[in-house]
Amino acid sequence: MPTVDALDARLLQLLAAEPDVGVLGASRRLGVARGTVQSRLDRLVARGVIASFAPRLDAAALGYPVTAFCTLEIRQGGRGHGPVVEHLLAIPEVLEAHTITGTGDLLIRVVARDNADLQRVIDLVVDERHVVRAATAISLSELIGLRHLPLVDAARQQQ
Repeated sequence: MPTVDALDARLLQLLAAEPDVGVLGASRRLGVARGTVQSRLDRLVARGVIASFAPRLDAAALGYPVTAFCTLEIRQGGRGHGPVVEHLLAIPEVLEAHTITGTGDLLIRVVARDNADLQRVIDLVVDERHVVRAATAISLSELIGLRHLPLVDAARQQQ
């Protein structure tokens, strides 16, 4: 199980707060050599701790303020999740999909321009012969956004 040490944690916190800090800026802020920061970054990327340097986008700012979560029940047998996943990949409003346990088979997060547009998106999602049923919950407000820094602290403390 990969862990992070105190310097890794400080570097990850700095990158989360200031994604454009750069290697030289990070080395100055952290008080370590540029090569140390670069090697730490390389190692964190190689271990998969840093999955991407891509910007984090805001769907609402892009014109999609409605977020919903849909549980999909898919037809069993045949080719598994593959056809449904291919279908979902063609719908831009589907932001993510997860295989789940429980009453459904897949949990997807979708966005829409408004409630009427959400109906259009849901209609697109269920317009796949392998989707048997969908149950949708509209998010009224986000109380805790996607976050990873608490995991960084927990991982650092476990070493």
